[in-house]
Amino acid sequence: MTTSPSKLIVIPPVRETAQSQAMKKQLRVAAYCRVSTDDEEQLTSYEAQVSYYTDKITSNPDWVMADVFADEGKTGTSVKSRKDFQRMIRQCRRGKIDLILTKSLSRFARNTLDTVKYTRELRQLGIPVIFEKENLNSISWESEFLLTLYGAFAQSESESISKNVSWGKRQAMKEGKVTIQYKHLLGYIRGADGKPEIVPDQAETIRFIFKRYLAGDTLRAIKAQLEAEQVPYITGEVAWNLSTLQSILQNEKYCGDVIMQKTFRKDCISKETVVNTGQLPKYWTQNHHEAIVSREIFDAVQEETARRKAMASGTKKSAPTGLGKYSSKHALTGLLICGECGTPYRRVVWTQKGMKRPVWRCVNRLDHGKTLCKHSPTLDEKPLQEAVLAAVNILMSRKDELSNGVVSEMIQELAPVPGEALSLADIERAIADLARRFDQLMDETDGEESIQRNLDQFREISEQLAALKERRAHVLGVQAENELMAKRLQRAATVMEAAPAEVTEWNESIIHQLVEEVKVLSKDEIRITFRNGITISQTISPIRQEAAS
Repeated sequence: MTTSPSKLIVIPPVRETAQSQAMKKQLRVAAYCRVSTDDEEQLTSYEAQVSYYTDKITSNPDWVMADVFADEGKTGTSVKSRKDFQRMIRQCRRGKIDLILTKSLSRFARNTLDTVKYTRELRQLGIPVIFEKENLNSISWESEFLLTLYGAFAQSESESISKNVSWGKRQAMKEGKVTIQYKHLLGYIRGADGKPEIVPDQAETIRFIFKRYLAGDTLRAIKAQLEAEQVPYITGEVAWNLSTLQSILQNEKYCGDVIMQKTFRKDCISKETVVNTGQLPKYWTQNHHEAIVSREIFDAVQEETARRKAMASGTKKSAPTGLGKYSSKHALTGLLICGECGTPYRRVVWTQKGMKRPVWRCVNRLDHGKTLCKHSPTLDEKPLQEAVLAAVNILMSRKDELSNGVVSEMIQELAPVPGEALSLADIERAIADLARRFDQLMDETDGEESIQRNLDQFREISEQLAALKERRAHVLGVQAENELMAKRLQRAATVMEAAPAEVTEWNESIIHQLVEEVKVLSKDEIRITFRNGITISQTISPIRQEAAS
């Protein structure tokens, strides 16, 4: 095999034109600007930054303008809301930017994590960020320590500002200065005096929602009624959300009060809003403005909400107690309780010889046979309803007695607690006096010898304080019970006044508002407890009544 002689080939250099040389030297430079508020002074700064970087980049022959990215009225603690910042990063990832200029690290980010994350990513892409105020270039690894340090300072400054703002707001709350957001507050607008002013047509909608809820309607049923009647929300739309209705029913502003700091921001970085369940104090201003619904109606709705939540549970498999989701279709759902096992009854429809027969059965018997409940009877619906109606009419015949009971309970609420010689005010004064004695004794105590000398007095004061606090708790408990009973009597009296003198037909709404519980004692007897605390036992007619096997 013959070998070819070696040959040398010369590849001539590529001669660049002046234009190609200029293009090669020019860097695609971008600038990032940001201001945190929409204030006029800040906007002037924003415009000045944009103008400054536009002139700086275009006046440098080695640079070509890539773009000026600018976010106005945006926070520096997070990049999520800064659209132009995100657009700039995307352009960098596509290889369209060679260099980024920015005024200072705090303009770029006030979050140490974001600062390190994005400068590190840009460094890997070979794109330096020049921070002019700090005179830093992010392209070198040595600069990361300084960037982290400056970033921490910038974040600390944001946290300090946030704490100062929060402190100012909380001081205003302590002084009773109320701030209300009217954007989504149906029923009110800001009045001339700065307080909420009622919008009549919207207020009627609010009253309708409260009334129907107390009458036993579910949120879904109220939503359907509002939409069927084309009732608009504050946005003008006729579509209603269940969460909106629930929020209205829980909003204390509709009874004239304002509770501040129901939620708070976790920190200035994540800006996560959390419900205040006791982490911070709340500030409750009562009778701040004209109410749309009475305090009694508002409190009744909160009690009804709690009652419905207590009824809620999962499926039969996950809820062996038989509790189920609240339903407004049948008033006795959740009210009719088995006297043997304490589980609610459920309405079922049997078909016998082609005839429909509605009956009520203990849920444990339905789901588990006689395993958990051996003797609970099955009740035909019609005789059961007749027995409940008979008890309702007995109650209606005692209207005058109930009215006297309301007055009596209100008097009892203000009366001294039986067996307690001191009033609540006397107890509070005695506690304050003992606390002062304790502090004075502490001031006089100096050294181990004096501690031993005063030990018996310390023990005596502590025991007296404990006893007084226990008495105070007892008095407050009794007064709270009296107040609750007075409110329940008042609400029951209001419902009875609106109802006919004799209820001749089954009325789901009246039953729901008057009856607290119906306990099945046997196939022949039930005990009805009304919301005002009155209890009436009633016999069930034996007509068509059959015991379950």
